[in-house]
This record gives sequence, structure tokens and C-alpha cells, in this order.
Amino acid sequence: MLQRIKELRQRQETIAEEARERLNQINDSTDEARATELEAAHDTAMAEYDKLEKQIRREERQLEIERNAEERRARNRPTGDDVETRGAGGEEPSPEYRHVFARVICGTDISDLTAEERNVLRAGAAKFENRAQTGGSNTAGGYTVPTELHGEIIQVMKAWGPMYDEEVATVMNTAGGNPIQVPTVDDTDNEADSHAEAEALKDDGSGDVEFGQKLLNAYVFNTPFVRWSFELNSDGIVNMESFLGFLIGERLGRIANRQLTVGTGTNAPNGILTASSQGLIAAASASLKFDEIMELEHSVDPAYRTSPKVRYMFNDNTLLAIRKLKDGDGNYLWQKGDVQAGIPANFNGRRYSINQAMPDIAAGAKPMLFGDFSRYFVRKVGSPVVGVMRERFWPDMGIAGLIRFDGELGDANAVKHLKMKAA
Repeated sequence: MLQRIKELRQRQETIAEEARERLNQINDSTDEARATELEAAHDTAMAEYDKLEKQIRREERQLEIERNAEERRARNRPTGDDVETRGAGGEEPSPEYRHVFARVICGTDISDLTAEERNVLRAGAAKFENRAQTGGSNTAGGYTVPTELHGEIIQVMKAWGPMYDEEVATVMNTAGGNPIQVPTVDDTDNEADSHAEAEALKDDGSGDVEFGQKLLNAYVFNTPFVRWSFELNSDGIVNMESFLGFLIGERLGRIANRQLTVGTGTNAPNGILTASSQGLIAAASASLKFDEIMELEHSVDPAYRTSPKVRYMFNDNTLLAIRKLKDGDGNYLWQKGDVQAGIPANFNGRRYSINQAMPDIAAGAKPMLFGDFSRYFVRKVGSPVVGVMRERFWPDMGIAGLIRFDGELGDANAVKHLKMKAA
């Protein structure tokens, strides 16, 4: 519990530092809308600070009560021959946190747990969980799913959304959600000059690098509650935590991938399809030609085409359409990979990602992207938060997830789209 109190104090310090940074951004040159936004964020942070202070006081009070109780037990504890030996090993095995946690979300009240089980639950919560509770007792809030599921949830998210995968985009992980600036630059048109002996180097500003910047925020998205019955839980569902984690991971993955693909940039990420520049417009509204796909690829500067993360991106319906394309000799252009040799499937010698948030081939749609996806920045704030609610749905239970992230394309010339002809 001391470790738990220490962690809460550290969280308070972080909140206070971030709140101070927001106030420092307000000055005479700050426009009114931005100042209002910063002040609201500061007030929210202070409310969270006060909430943590109340929680710390409860933890400290509980710790004091437990210490006093332990001292009383120690004074009254029998010794020597009066000690009763239990079982062949002399001690009963301690209950596991996972089992106690399962009992609680299945409806067992905290007060019905043994003292040892409550200690196991409390220690496990401090070690494995980030708990979000309403004011009051534990039963009035809920217990979050143990963080050992986070790895599984994130893996499922990657499977359902390539834009959340660090193998595709450039991922930035941050602990807090303060806005951050990402510097951008496009220097592909610049080169060195020839030099003559004894000639002075130019110092006229023609070689200056033009930097830009993009802002990454921390937008919050959530899943609806997944509800399941008390009877279902009680009838022996195996590994319910992993099963629910899989479902939540799917939903979080779809939300994140869709926003990072087609987000509008208004109170949401600037999706890569939205932020990309146009490579070409197809001649038809409902079909593609291989020549057009080649034009899309060559509309991207060769400097970007050599990146390790250069690739095509389209949905599965588009993949089916282009798998049917053949060259002049009747050979299919799509090439199946070799799993045993570690060779991924490729299209025209390039890797591709299936993204179900991309539109189908249709009039005016943008069904295909090509370029250097490392120039797309995905900011992930902390880990996904998954919470279980008991009393809200009692006697049933509910689980939901939250994530914070943002996305922005640092260089619009690095990734380009193919647009179908309008009807």
C-alpha cells in the first residue's frame, strides 16, 4: 500500500507540472479561444489532483487501520505448541489475485472476502491496475482489467488496424496528453552546387531549410459497454478476461484505425487518407488499370520510395480487384509471399497493408495509397484503459475501453492517393 500511495503522489506531481505548463502558455498574445481551452484543461487537471488527494487520504487511513489491527493480532497470536498446523505443508496456499478478482466481478461483495483475499486484491490492484473509482467505497466504482491483458489488447488492435502498428507508421508514446509539436521538412528539391577552386561559398540564404510544424493532440475514444450476465459468468466460462480483452481490443482497433485513416482533423486525428496529396485521377470510375497504379507509385519522389516503410494501402475488395490484374504476358501482378522463408506478399515488388477503413473502388473515391508511411506520426498516450463495472449493471457486468491518440502526416508529398473518376 505504501507503493500505491507513492504512485498516487507521483501522479499528483505530474498533474501539477502539466497544469503549470498550460497556465504558462497563456499570455497577452494568446487568443481568447485558446486561453479558454487552456484554462478549462487546467481546471480539469486540478479536479483530478483533488480527487487523488482524497484517495491518498483514504489509503493512508486504511493503512493506519490495518497496521493497528496487525499489531493487535500480533499481541494475541498464539505461539509454540498452541499453533495449529494446517495441511501437510503447514500452511494453506495464498489465494491468487486473478481468482479473487474474478470473484469480485462475478458479484462477490468486498465485505464477503476473507482478510487475506482483501489484502491480495488490494496488493494486486496496486501492482497491476490503474483504478478509476467514483467517490465512496470500492463497490461503488469498479476494478479495471489487470494490465497483463494490455499486451494482448494491443496485439488485437494491430491486427484490426494497420495504422496503429509501429511497423507501418512512426509511433510516439507519451505518458501525458499535452499538445506536442512535430517538426516537418521537405528537402527533396534541394541539392548541392558545383564548386570552383578558391570560390567563396554562398551565404545568401538559398540553402536554408524551411521547417514547418504539425500539432499532435490526445483525442479520447471509447468503446460501448460489452455486457454479460451473472449466469454466464457463473456457469464456468474459461479465461473470461482474455475473451473480453479480445473483444475490447477489436473495438479499440477499429476506432483507432478508422480515425487514423479517414479522420477529418477536426477534434480528431488528421487521417492519412485525408492528409495525403493526390497522385493521379483514374480514367474510369469503377475499375483500375495497372498503368495507373504505376503512375501513382511514380508520383511519389524516389527519395521516399526507398524508405523501409514504403508500401501500398487499400482494403480487401481493392486487393481482390488488383489480384486479377495481369501483365502483357498474362502473368498475375500480385505475388504470394513465402511464410517459411519470411517473405511477405507483395504487389509489384512492394509491400502492402490491408486497411478496411479505406474506401472501395467507386466514383470519386480514393481507394489506394502509396508512399513512405514513416512520415505519418501516430501519438499514443499511455496504454488502453479497460474497466469493469459491477453495480451499474448489477447483477450483470459490463466492460468498456478507452484510448487516447492522435495522428498527422508530416509531409503530404510522402504519401499520395489514387482517386477514381467522378461519375
